[in-house]
This record gives sequence, C-alpha cells and structure tokens, in this order.
Amino acid sequence: MAIGLLGGVFDPPHIGHVELARAAMAQLELEALLVLVVADPGHKRATTPAETRFELTRLAFEDLPATRVELDRHTRTVDSLEERKIADAVFILGADELADFSQWKQPERVLELARLAVAMRPGVSDERILEARTRLAAPDRILSFDMPAVPISSSEIRERVARGESIDGLVPAQVLDAIMRLGLYVNAE
Repeated sequence: MAIGLLGGVFDPPHIGHVELARAAMAQLELEALLVLVVADPGHKRATTPAETRFELTRLAFEDLPATRVELDRHTRTVDSLEERKIADAVFILGADELADFSQWKQPERVLELARLAVAMRPGVSDERILEARTRLAAPDRILSFDMPAVPISSSEIRERVARGESIDGLVPAQVLDAIMRLGLYVNAE
C-alpha cells in the first residue's frame, strides 16, 4: 500500500488542507499519510516560526486516522524524498501546483521517487493540466483524484485575523483556539 505525502508551509493550516488529505486518503486508498511542514520554504515567506506552524498543523490533522505530522528541514521536495526513501510514495498536490511542477527542483527525479496525486478542483482548466502533464517525461506517474472546492487560502486567513474578522469554520476548531490563544496573525500583511 502507498504512503501519501502532503507538504506545505501551513501558515496556518486550514480546512482545505484537511479536506485535501481526506480526499486523497479515501480515493487513493493510502495506507498512511505523512504531513510535512516545510521549516524553511524556498518558494514563499513564512510569517510564523516553523515550530508554531508544526504545532498548528499537528492540531489540524490530529483527528485524521493513520496521519503523522513532521517538521521537514528540507527546502525542496526532491531532497526530502531522497532522504526518506519511501518505497511507494505518493506526493499529494493541487492541480494549480501541477501547472508549476516543471519549475520545481529536479521534477523528473521527484517523479522517479514518488508518484504525484493531483487534486482536481474547480478553477484549474483541463487544458492547463494536460499541458503540464505533456511537459513531463513520465506522465504515467501522475494520478488524479477529485476534491470538493474549498475557496480559502492561508493568506486570506491571515488577512482576516489581522482585520479582526472571524475565521470560524475556515480552520479546524483546535487551530482556531491556538491562533487566538497565541495571538497569531494579528499584525499580518
């Protein structure tokens, strides 16, 4: 059975991340899921320290069976996969991320180390996905699964908190409690 990997900055984790994991676990029949909180993301700036994001992510996924959360010290996916050497790894990502996959560090090596599982969701055209697949040497290593639309982003959550607006229902309850208790994102950009 395959092991799913879901990586991200998770600043903060939200219900879309959890729904992505649930859909992948159910439709791909994954044995387990490893959620990797990227400590020092090379592609975007994190507003919260890695250990805080790790704790928020642990809280977000604590009710999802067969799921473990780890802090990933690797900046790039290929380096993380090289170190872990998981026999049947399935790296989970959204359709929008597949469109940019050819820009990742060593995308062909990533496909050698793991199959990609792409969440098909509204807002990303089939043509864009087909174009992204044709740019890769091993398109047969790409799986797809359906996911309901969850129109929320971590940046939107940070902005809402900074404006004093509610984020109830946008993040898991235990994540909401931690954000409020720790006073996170009140000065977000």
